[in-house]
Amino acid sequence: MVDRTAPNYHLRLEWVYGYRGHQCRNNLYYTAAKEIVYFVAGVGVVYNTREHKQKFYLGHNDDIISLALHPEQVLVATGQVGKEPYICVWDSYTVQTVSILKDVHTHGIACLAFDLEGQCLVSVGLDSKNTMCVWDWRRGNVLATAPGHTDRIFDISWDLYQPNKLVSCGVKHIKFWSICGNALTPKRGVFGKTGDLQTILCLACARDEVTYSGALNGDIYVWKGINLARTVQGAHGSGIFSMNACEEGFATGGRDGCVRLWDLNFKPITVIDLRETDQGYKGLSVRSVCWRGDHILVGTQDSEIFEIVVHERNKPFLIMQGHCEGELWALAVHPTKPLAMTGSDDRSVRIWSLIDHALIARCNMEEPIRSAAVSTDGIHLALGMKDGSFTVLRVRDMTEVVHVKDRKEAIHELKYSPDGAHLAVGSNENSVDIYGVVQRYKKVGECIGSTSFITHMDWSADSKYLQTNDGSGKRLLYKMPSGKEVTNKEEFKLVQWSTWTCSLGAEVNGILPKYSDINDINSVDANFKNQVLVTADDYGLVKLFRYPCLKKGAKFKKYLGHSAHITNARWSHDYQWVITIGGADHSVFQWKFIPERKSKDVLHITPQETLTESHGEESDSDQSDVPEMDSEIEQETQLTYRRQVYKEDLPQLKENCKEKQRASATKKRVSPPTSSIRLHFIHGYRGYDCRSNLFYTQTGEIVYHVAAVGVVYNRQQNTQRFYLGHDDDILCLAIHPLKDYIATGQVGRDSSIHIWDSEMLKTLSILKGHHQYGVCAVDFSADGKCVASVGLDENHTIVLWDWKKGEKLSAIWGSKDKIFVVKMNPYMPEKLITAGIKHIKFWHKAGGGLVGRKGNMGKTETMMCAVYGWTEEMVFSGTSTGDICIWRDMCLIKTIKAHDGPVFSMHALEKGFVTGGKDGVVALWDDTFERCLKTYAVKRAVLAPGSKGLLLEDNPSIRAISLGHGHILVGTKNGEILEVDKSGPITLLVQGHMEGEVWGLATHPHLPICATVSDDKTLRIWDLSPSHCMLAVRKLKKGGRCCCFSPDGKALAVGLNDGSFLIVNAETLEDLVSFHHRKDVISDIRFSPGAGKYLAVASCDGFVDIYNVMSSKRVGVCKGSQSYITHLDWDKRGKLLQVNTAAKEQLFFEAPRGKKQAIPVSETEKIDWSSWSCVLGPSCEGIWPVISEVTEVAASCLTSDRKVLATGDDFGYVKLFQYPVQGKFGKFKRYVAHSTHVTNVRWTHDDALLVTAGGADTSLMIWTHEVEGHRDTRQCDSEESDIESENDGGYDSDVTRENETNYTIKALSTNARQMLGIKPHLQQKEPSVDERGSRPPVSRALPQPEKLQTNNVGKKKRQIEDLVLELVFGYRGNDCRNNVHYLNEGADIIYHTAAVGIVFNLSTASQSFYMEHTDDILCLTINQHPKFPNVVATGQVGDSADMSVTSPSIHVWDAMNKQTLSVLRCFHSQGVCSVSFSATGKLLLSVGLDPEHTITIWKWQEGAKIASRAGHTQRVFVAEFRPDSDTQFVSVGMKHVRFWTLAGRALLSKKGVLSSIEDAKMQTMLSIAFGANNLTFTGTISGDVCVWKEHILIRVVAKAHTGPVFTMYTTLRDGLIVTGGKERPSKEGGALKLWDQELMRCRAFKLETGQVIDCVRSVCRGKGKILVGTRNAEIIEVGEKNAACNILISGHTDGPIWGLGTHPSRDVFLSAAEDGTVRLWDIPDKKMLNKVNLGHAACSVSYSPEGDMVAIGMKNGEFIILLVASLKIWGKKRDRKSSIQDIRFSPNCRYLAVGSNENAVDFYDLTMGPTLNRINCCRDIPHFVMQMDFSADSNFIQVSTGAYKRLVYEVPSGKQVTDQVAIDRTTWATWTSVLGDEVVGIWSRTTDKADVTCACVSHSGLNIVTGDDFGMVKLFDFPCPEKFAKHKRFLGHAAHLTNIRFTSGDHYVISAGGDDRSLFVWKCVHVPH
Repeated sequence: MVDRTAPNYHLRLEWVYGYRGHQCRNNLYYTAAKEIVYFVAGVGVVYNTREHKQKFYLGHNDDIISLALHPEQVLVATGQVGKEPYICVWDSYTVQTVSILKDVHTHGIACLAFDLEGQCLVSVGLDSKNTMCVWDWRRGNVLATAPGHTDRIFDISWDLYQPNKLVSCGVKHIKFWSICGNALTPKRGVFGKTGDLQTILCLACARDEVTYSGALNGDIYVWKGINLARTVQGAHGSGIFSMNACEEGFATGGRDGCVRLWDLNFKPITVIDLRETDQGYKGLSVRSVCWRGDHILVGTQDSEIFEIVVHERNKPFLIMQGHCEGELWALAVHPTKPLAMTGSDDRSVRIWSLIDHALIARCNMEEPIRSAAVSTDGIHLALGMKDGSFTVLRVRDMTEVVHVKDRKEAIHELKYSPDGAHLAVGSNENSVDIYGVVQRYKKVGECIGSTSFITHMDWSADSKYLQTNDGSGKRLLYKMPSGKEVTNKEEFKLVQWSTWTCSLGAEVNGILPKYSDINDINSVDANFKNQVLVTADDYGLVKLFRYPCLKKGAKFKKYLGHSAHITNARWSHDYQWVITIGGADHSVFQWKFIPERKSKDVLHITPQETLTESHGEESDSDQSDVPEMDSEIEQETQLTYRRQVYKEDLPQLKENCKEKQRASATKKRVSPPTSSIRLHFIHGYRGYDCRSNLFYTQTGEIVYHVAAVGVVYNRQQNTQRFYLGHDDDILCLAIHPLKDYIATGQVGRDSSIHIWDSEMLKTLSILKGHHQYGVCAVDFSADGKCVASVGLDENHTIVLWDWKKGEKLSAIWGSKDKIFVVKMNPYMPEKLITAGIKHIKFWHKAGGGLVGRKGNMGKTETMMCAVYGWTEEMVFSGTSTGDICIWRDMCLIKTIKAHDGPVFSMHALEKGFVTGGKDGVVALWDDTFERCLKTYAVKRAVLAPGSKGLLLEDNPSIRAISLGHGHILVGTKNGEILEVDKSGPITLLVQGHMEGEVWGLATHPHLPICATVSDDKTLRIWDLSPSHCMLAVRKLKKGGRCCCFSPDGKALAVGLNDGSFLIVNAETLEDLVSFHHRKDVISDIRFSPGAGKYLAVASCDGFVDIYNVMSSKRVGVCKGSQSYITHLDWDKRGKLLQVNTAAKEQLFFEAPRGKKQAIPVSETEKIDWSSWSCVLGPSCEGIWPVISEVTEVAASCLTSDRKVLATGDDFGYVKLFQYPVQGKFGKFKRYVAHSTHVTNVRWTHDDALLVTAGGADTSLMIWTHEVEGHRDTRQCDSEESDIESENDGGYDSDVTRENETNYTIKALSTNARQMLGIKPHLQQKEPSVDERGSRPPVSRALPQPEKLQTNNVGKKKRQIEDLVLELVFGYRGNDCRNNVHYLNEGADIIYHTAAVGIVFNLSTASQSFYMEHTDDILCLTINQHPKFPNVVATGQVGDSADMSVTSPSIHVWDAMNKQTLSVLRCFHSQGVCSVSFSATGKLLLSVGLDPEHTITIWKWQEGAKIASRAGHTQRVFVAEFRPDSDTQFVSVGMKHVRFWTLAGRALLSKKGVLSSIEDAKMQTMLSIAFGANNLTFTGTISGDVCVWKEHILIRVVAKAHTGPVFTMYTTLRDGLIVTGGKERPSKEGGALKLWDQELMRCRAFKLETGQVIDCVRSVCRGKGKILVGTRNAEIIEVGEKNAACNILISGHTDGPIWGLGTHPSRDVFLSAAEDGTVRLWDIPDKKMLNKVNLGHAACSVSYSPEGDMVAIGMKNGEFIILLVASLKIWGKKRDRKSSIQDIRFSPNCRYLAVGSNENAVDFYDLTMGPTLNRINCCRDIPHFVMQMDFSADSNFIQVSTGAYKRLVYEVPSGKQVTDQVAIDRTTWATWTSVLGDEVVGIWSRTTDKADVTCACVSHSGLNIVTGDDFGMVKLFDFPCPEKFAKHKRFLGHAAHLTNIRFTSGDHYVISAGGDDRSLFVWKCVHVPH
């Protein structure tokens, strides 16, 4: 037989010729050991120049393209390309992996850099966003990530002198980044006028915020901060590719081939031009420099590395060379010397010495070279060219012998014949030409059989034949030298070949994978001497096969290193080496060929070996010579555990069925039953497909699992306690070294591992997010801190966790084959092993990854179990063949035969081991497996009398073994748990059915026993009384699906799966009678009630047969069903049968004949049924869930008092309904314990117990029925019952508005006004006067008049250079809550409006601001822990969650110094609506506005996200931590309240349970407060407050307020609670109340606001004071003792604020808004002086020139003139129907101009008195009026309109002025227009969606301020006629500024917000004189 194993030899990489210079930069450094580190292809190279040795790092699987050196210069980070690229951090000394960083980048990793300490690593991806990522690389954690730039980034560096700062540069940009929290925030470098905006290629950071960067044009740009300070011009002739900083200064290298050295201040030291040196050449380009001491390393574009010693700088040493650009295809080896020749598309041919590892000759040709061959005597070298010619050179001096060109296409292959007489030349023209060597290469023959290009050729040993392969996959044979084709296949077989390099042919069939026909193998070369074949393919793999290898899918060893395609591979002449060449990586690899016996010794020498091994794996195809797999293991590997629908999918499915449910929600739904059930005992243990899942706990109890339940069994009392945290099958279980905590892993789409406490049964942590489909193995580390787990995905991912934190430490794909076991090394927590089908692997942790090696066992065995031995390197594993393998450090030392059949379980003791196998034997061994000390066979004969059941068979397969308490605990495949006493007797403790579904279940008519029958072919009788044991068992010839006791309990009928049924004696289980009338499964069987005269037998054929029991005859057949029968019930009289079928038919048959009856619905309800197990019909319509498409209700059973119906369904839920369940979607209580479908449910005869059978989980569960009397609140979450209660507890406009608000995001904002036309900066401009006549340099004409009349400004006009925010009038109370707090013992208060956090000092009324938010703040909270005084968190709106600057984020900051402490960018798309600090102040909870309403918990100081989960399907308003907890919090929102616990990284929630209080309804919950003893108070929309104990409602405080309770505040020092709501003020008070700790008594306060309805949105209690924020934007302080109110802040209640008017001489101003008020504000006094309620929304307001009158324009078209002194109305008029957009007095006080939305400006003459008659109006205005300005002489008015047109009219005639000259000469009294040539520059490039909305020119006429739809205030010079003028921007407003004005004397700018209803007052900073 041919040996089908992999060959016994292997390859070790010995040398790599080349260096990657192309498309990479900064990739060459000195390490601490003075070695040189760089990379080529997929290999990291460490080159010791002194000893001329190379070491290799082989941890990558694709091209490396980036490299960074750790500051300590030993560790190296490299990044690769690929679909899922990763970063490796490795040690340059040992070349071992230290850490692997993955799962963030795609495409590739372009740049890497370590920070100064070397703790953090930054990487930049090649994806479209050039994602940046900062890593804690040792732990493999991402600290921060953000989109880097829209274009390529070329270099990145940490600022080594400032913490948390980075600089990146690339195509046309440089960015300066800062890290805070988890946010990376960039500022773009400003090129300004100092230099051109251009591509920056490299950079280095220096002290004092100075950054040096190299530009594409060869200049050095020097940056100070983010501004370009100066440039060093012409530093290089063209692009500067590399810059390297060292102690002495900087080195730069450029495309011009120069290296320049600079001192620390960037003064030039010296220049080295490499092109001018001996080794230089034209076109040399430097890609990388490294300066260290007196040595400089230089890497070039053409793959050379130079080393320069500074004092001999004109003599660089060339220390490494390789081929350069273009593909490398040609390779030939010398026939007698250790030389290799290569030729490439770079047109060079090179000769390498394989002994000296050096280039010894090089010659440049005219054409790219594609193939090479050396003549047999070694004298001639033939080169095939790309243009179809070939050249022959003399090897010794590289002179040309001959040049022949007979072809046009490339020569891909040429070969000399063994006798040296001929040269065969194969071209891409499908032919081979034969040339005579002696005849000076004359063509002597031609082979033309191929239809495609020639790929390979070989000569026969006698030179008489030539074989060829071509591109079409044909192999042909030719006679030589004539070239005649040989067609006789037999001749092929006789030829002896001199070489074999063909990839086709019988001898090399095996190199193709089993099922592939694609030939991706580029090169093959056979070593006849050692019978090995080497192949090279397109995937960069070098493989070794045996030669010949005849059968497809042969075994091989594979080696990685080349990254992409390998073009050629050849053995050296003496078979010492293999040479391979890479096409794209143009590198030459030299591999040492090592016979196997030597390689054993080598293992201990080079660290290399282990690594090559890690990739020199055995092949992946199945081994044909492996022994047959054991049937049990076979079975197990075929289990998939995949589900059609996972429990995780339910919420979504329910969401999809919403409509259906709403439609039916009209009927009143029956409430759930009052009684409940509790899990009491489970018969079952999961042994059939799980191993080692059974342990003793600390207290001597036994822990194991079955179905979805973790069971803790007390063997003394025979009781069980349950961990019910899982919701699907548990597949594995491990116990903590201290034996108190348990880890269990389950099935699921995103499957989880739970860590729980075996005493309290509390969840300690849940680990999820990294395993798909399920977790099949888990293990604790020896210190108990870590857990290792293995997933069921196809790569069997292995994950290491820190379980307390819930963090993933490392992850890696484990193996393609199933893994059965994972074990952590007890001595070295960094190491672990996994074992499974055909492998065992040894792993060690490396940062975020793991590095693994297969154990080498000669032939691959399947491992079923493994343990570590007495030292860290000893491992013992049990195989599927019954051997124990003993390993030391990955090497198999020996094997010992231990069992017949697989060894399924083993356990290590202090001295020795215990093993268990399929043979049913437990064996004890000594500590070296030398001696077997004792064996125990599990047999019926040795069962002790105290056993709780019977052994089904002798020697059951043993699946789990564990020791403790003087016993051996054994779990079997048959579902039994046994305890073996050391002296021999065996006690059976627990048992259940074996593998196969359990369907049949019957309870005895008057005894506490039940019978089950299962697909495992057994019938069993169970005792349900406290002894809980199996009383009897009988094996059946077939599996069964149903059973039933006769009414007297003496007989038991059993239906089998082959269509037969038996009746047996219920005591002895012996046959009484049997029948076989049907072919299909018997699905249900029932005795008639009373005497049990008849037996009804239903089958899947769709018939029910009725038998007379006495006469044993069939007396009737019920026909007529369309599908198989599922359920049967008799009526009390035994005359009528009710039948359910799978087609959802409910049928009735008369007994005993079986006649079908049609019974009307009204009648069926009157029938008295003897039992009810059906699932159809009106009386149980409500048991079908909303999502009935994906789930079936499989079974039901009614209690004998007919009150409670229990059901079981396909999701494993057991539910209780109140009977009858009429109407759709009844309410229920539901219980999870079964994992998949519940097949049957039965009440016992006295209704005391409910028995349920699980299908696939094989378990039988017993539940106690708890009738109303003694309520057990522990498990009564009848979860889904509260699908939206029909009554949602009221409606409130404020709540609805808050729920439906769509928060605008500034960056995406659109026009505030509906505009038409072309934007000003896009309009074609007519030339102005000045441009029209070319004006003489000194104008003789009159000077141009001033554009603007300059009024009330001092003598000297000064420009304004800056604006500083001084005051903000406004508070966001209308749609935000709980956002006003005391700080500093009540000295300050904090609140927010727009994007500004405001700290307001109560004594001085001064404000200070936090301005770092980029968009509206929605929520605010303060940290109450004394360790974090005055720490505030604020959350803002944002758009998508791409972690860029516009993402929603939370800022944590210090309220006193306004320092940002942390920024948390989050995935709450749309915004963050609630934040809350935990009790210790270290955690922060946030809630999002995203569709899932995600709840996230952060460690805010580190910026780390700990846990996150969808909060609810509808809006969550508030979530707050319990004031005494870091793990518990409560969330409230639309129709829900949830109580949450943080367990590790998982969030567990419970819905509030209402059923405990009569008629309690779930309402929309708005606010939360807390009390002692786990009390929670929630305020509702109806004004009630609910009081909860844990998650159970215990009391309702009815009508705490008459309207919604919007806010509650818990005072930590005394526990008193403040509530605020919506209420009409009355004598008793109203919207504000102070309560005691239990919310029993309260005191109400009156808010003196004068509102009809008070609506309180925020409350906070300080010392003796209560702070209140209202819906009307007021903040009020209320004294607790005297109830006195003091209004601190007031603002407009509804926006936008459209009108703004500043007083002509005083620092006061007016604002007019949608809320129908005009308010007067005083800037020096910082407060509102007055407000006028107009009763209608106001749109515009303006002072008269003297300041004695005010004109107000309204939204309804009316306008009013008030006298300022008395606030009396002087006159009013309504000539228009739509809003008055602007209103203006003329400078001479004569006219009033009123501009409206009706495209008109009306003039009124004020001298005619208050009648206000319109004297004229301007016509032909194209669109609505926006702004108007009078000229200084009152003769003209300019109007800007919604069509982006500015028009000028005469006053008062209303004629349009069209003469441009006249317009240009006008002097204006004011300028507020955003249109006009003078202000084109205020329009920015980004105004495509949004507009500049308002503007105002200063009184000095030198500046203009503007406001826009993005919420920005900008300051420009005036006039600004050039497009896109320079400006300063000021942020703070939300989207849409509506108006902006200078106050008199240009002291302040006032800006008015649209969305934020706030007024900002900015102080003007003037340029000093």
